[in-house]
Amino acid sequence: MPQATAVRAEPRAGSDFAPLLRQVRAAGLLERDRRRYALTVAADLLLLAATAAAVVALGDTWWTLLLAVPAAVFSARVAFVGHDSGHAQIAATRRANRLLGLVHGNLLLGMSHAWWNDKHVRHHANPNHVDKDPDVGVGVLVWTERQAARREGFGRWLTRHQARLFFPLLLLEGINLKVSGVLDLKRQEARERRVEALFLVLHAAGYVTLLLSAMPPGKALAFALLHHALFGLHLGMVFAPNHKGMEMPEPGERWGHLRRQVLTSRNVRGGPVTDWFMGGLNYQIEHHLFPGMPRHRLRLARPLVRAHCREVGLPYAETGLLDSYAQALRHMHGVGAPLRDGEPVRGGR
Repeated sequence: MPQATAVRAEPRAGSDFAPLLRQVRAAGLLERDRRRYALTVAADLLLLAATAAAVVALGDTWWTLLLAVPAAVFSARVAFVGHDSGHAQIAATRRANRLLGLVHGNLLLGMSHAWWNDKHVRHHANPNHVDKDPDVGVGVLVWTERQAARREGFGRWLTRHQARLFFPLLLLEGINLKVSGVLDLKRQEARERRVEALFLVLHAAGYVTLLLSAMPPGKALAFALLHHALFGLHLGMVFAPNHKGMEMPEPGERWGHLRRQVLTSRNVRGGPVTDWFMGGLNYQIEHHLFPGMPRHRLRLARPLVRAHCREVGLPYAETGLLDSYAQALRHMHGVGAPLRDGEPVRGGR
């Protein structure tokens, strides 16, 4: 199966997106920045290597578990670069971007780049579309009352309480990302599957060897569980505010690129700390409009996008970090409300 490629913003002539695209291109914001990415990759690898060295140096003590915190944080930095390679933000060729994705996803994180990229590109093409966006499909959580109405047994209980369970469930996301990638191998063509599997095996061997060379099996298992729990929590806290609780197109609705991406996305305001914590993806509206734009330039595109949305009369959703979580949790809570109240669930969304 050919590698999924990044969704490119190519508006039809006369669309309401075309003038904005011309502005952004004229400002040079879509040009690749290999120097910046080279420094980013070097810094991430250095920090991850320093953390691994500290694990070995500290060795057989429960204090080593504290290093799971920087391990999770720096793993997330690596994941951001893998994300960017999937959008062809870094290199000029598909092969180079795929190699970057394999190194940052499969080798360093043990997470299938092909699985993630395929899923993420489908999300970008139709964000928050129940029938087309895998991120709002039925899983452990559900996102519409129609999905909630079909829940039975334990799944029904989860839906009733999904808002309060959301953050605890994120502690399992780090493991889920790895398991989902491995299960996806059977979908891939033989050649791609061999390459993906090889990098995943190398990661597993290196990770296990590192931990067992530093501590006994019990402590190694505790470290691995804590590392993956914090890694999943970090990524979930970055991605949860972006779309949950925003517009969800009805089946059959046809929105243009500008409307489809702006109305389904939410920005998170903040200074340098928020930008760093969220990897610049708090500028989610700009990222969805221009997925090929280098991530560190999204904040520079924000004034242009806001002004254009104001000009065409399109709402531009932006809020603080805590309120973004509150909005997402309110949406999840509302989806489960009829099940908690014993009311018949409506047949709409």
